[in-house]
Amino acid sequence: MHPSEPPPLPPPSDLSESHPPQTLLDLITSVLSLLLISSLTVRSFVGRWQVLRSKLCSLQSSLSSISESPHWNENFLLHTLFPSLLATLQRLKALSDQCTHSTFTGGKLLMQSDLDIASSSLSNYLHDLDLLLRSGVLHQSNAIVLSHPGPGSDKDDLGFFIRDLFTRLQIGGIEFKKKALESLLQLLTTDEKSPPLVAKEGNVGYLVNLLDVNSQPSIREYAVVAVSVLASSSEESRKIVFEEGGLGPLLRILETGSIPLKEKAAIAVEAITADPENAWAISAYGGVSVLIEACRSGSQPTQTHAVGALRNVAYVEDIKMALGEEGAIPVLVQLLVSGTTAAQEKAANCMSVLASSGEYFRSLIIQEKGLPRLMHLIQDLSSSDTIEHVLRTISSLAVVDSVSRILSSSTVFIIQLGEFIKHGNMILQQISASLLSTLSISDGNKRAVSTCMGSLVKLMESPKPVGLQEAATQAIVSLLAVRSNRKELVRDEKSVMRLVQMLDPKNEAVSKKFPLMVVTAVLSGGSGGCRKRLVTAGANKHLQSLAEMEVTGAKKALQRLAGNRLKSIFSRTWRE
Repeated sequence: MHPSEPPPLPPPSDLSESHPPQTLLDLITSVLSLLLISSLTVRSFVGRWQVLRSKLCSLQSSLSSISESPHWNENFLLHTLFPSLLATLQRLKALSDQCTHSTFTGGKLLMQSDLDIASSSLSNYLHDLDLLLRSGVLHQSNAIVLSHPGPGSDKDDLGFFIRDLFTRLQIGGIEFKKKALESLLQLLTTDEKSPPLVAKEGNVGYLVNLLDVNSQPSIREYAVVAVSVLASSSEESRKIVFEEGGLGPLLRILETGSIPLKEKAAIAVEAITADPENAWAISAYGGVSVLIEACRSGSQPTQTHAVGALRNVAYVEDIKMALGEEGAIPVLVQLLVSGTTAAQEKAANCMSVLASSGEYFRSLIIQEKGLPRLMHLIQDLSSSDTIEHVLRTISSLAVVDSVSRILSSSTVFIIQLGEFIKHGNMILQQISASLLSTLSISDGNKRAVSTCMGSLVKLMESPKPVGLQEAATQAIVSLLAVRSNRKELVRDEKSVMRLVQMLDPKNEAVSKKFPLMVVTAVLSGGSGGCRKRLVTAGANKHLQSLAEMEVTGAKKALQRLAGNRLKSIFSRTWRE
């Protein structure tokens, strides 16, 4: 200790316990007044003292505003802030005395350092006091601000509560921060309407700063959970987390954090990247490799959300190639086999997006033996969404000749397609019908799925989704290349009646080309039994009307329905 320094003060905590807030404020005001006077008479480090005097004037103004606030002496933050501020000012008064008499027992360099430290401390106090004043909490009784808002609380009460929490979070010590974060988490998890208001009234940027690896561990853990909840709760709060720079720190936590923190970070990253306007930023933080590694070695919850983030960024053209280069495909294939139900669905979705984007990814999937695993999966999966993504991937792979041959020759796979057509939702029905129509299926396999023809005819009546009618028509035409299938179809009275109703010119829900293609295929073998059943059902009059309307294909179908005996007559009457 330097000889000219004042006797040491008791610790700030002792000052707080021994002096009420008003007494502390009076002491601070007294020392501050002396400092403002002495700062005008210093003879050394004049430039530094001019800066210090400016800060002391601002401090005086802030303290005056605080004293005018109705409930300032109830605020616990001031109870801890005032003692340390008083100690700093008393220390600064001792320094001013030395600078007035130019007696630097510790040397000029030490004095210069002490003044710089004091100046920095004053800046921190000014920041904290300004934050308190701007938050409005000093105008509200602690009895109101500190009580947790109930379910019926209005936005004003909730807003005051949130501002008070963030004020404590930014100004208070570790225990204040912990309690503030605990209250914040309680609010976020019990009131589903609170996240947007927290994003608006709170300082999310400060919360993001607490994600830094240098933050106190327990504080960082609370902050990660809070940011995760904010990012995954609402569009407004998710946007604020991203705009405040939350994605980068979250990715670092996903890479190096503890298992619980990685899980929370993965939830947040998946939520943030769900917005296409945010997803591109993954590459800016080197996040592709981080996500892939999390999918490869993370816990099941981490894998589930990390692969969800991969699915989100797979739609971004500039990131797709990085997914291939960083090794996403083998990880996705593995998750399809060993991941949770949710992870399987997201992995399948991601793979379907990549498979549809071009030959590069289709080749990677095939190289990683993805096809047999995909074919096996559709036998075991119960989730229609996952099956849909798997089928889409298989459909994209089917453009490769070697894949098409494998699929066409697999009786188990073809039969499964038939089951999806009979019992699946419309998306599964459409994809399955499209595959049936494009694969080169053997007659034996076509006979094996003949029972789905009635469902295909029914699908021809559905105008939505777009392309369903055409896929169903082409699939049934392919199956009708087998004679036994033609006979089986016309024995199905409901299917025959549906076909005839679709031929009716008054039925505008179905393009006539589709039922005409099916009728023509049914009659292609020249079976008298098939013609008879169609005539009995009333197909003849509709075909005549369509032929008179010169609908493409109607004349040919009418000729086949009439049979060889009348073929020459129709050839003269209707010239193709």
